[in-house]
Amino acid sequence: MDKPQIARISPAATRSCHETVALIDRDLIQQKAADAAKSPRRREIHNFHNDDPDTLQRMLNAVQPGSYIRPHRHLNPPKAESIILLQGVLAFVTFADDGTLDESGCILIDPTCGVYGCDIRPGVWHTIFALAPDTVAFEVKPGPYDPTVDKEFAPWSPPEGNPEAAVFLTDLEDRFRRLALPTRETEKT
Repeated sequence: MDKPQIARISPAATRSCHETVALIDRDLIQQKAADAAKSPRRREIHNFHNDDPDTLQRMLNAVQPGSYIRPHRHLNPPKAESIILLQGVLAFVTFADDGTLDESGCILIDPTCGVYGCDIRPGVWHTIFALAPDTVAFEVKPGPYDPTVDKEFAPWSPPEGNPEAAVFLTDLEDRFRRLALPTRETEKT
């Protein structure tokens, strides 16, 4: 099987241009991790679906530590989402409507601990962040994708690009780690 051509569809995303089957192999995962490392946002998407109107959205989400994905939910229209980790370590966090961290929804997605992913119901406030370099996950959610209504961003969280976003992410990571999760590499003695 020939590897399908990859097309750049935006500054933050690529797409497989396959007719029937696309491989998700080590080369593609490493390429997306490298692209995320070079990105100012520290993340990169790779789509397997053809276009935004497709009814099933399938993608790789490569995330580097320090990338801020603003807490959001998929409520209007309601959309469930599944995340399967392919490489690295990922933190998944849910919140109450008032922005309070939901400790029962803090999941360390780490295959070395036997946790490979999670499934999220529609309308749940959530975010993810990388706890290891070159983290790559496979995500699936219903389409079509309409950027004007796909995500409702949490009003209690700073927008991406706001100077407070880095502080918010660091605080969130610290709270996540206090739940008996691994310490940061810089904290190890």
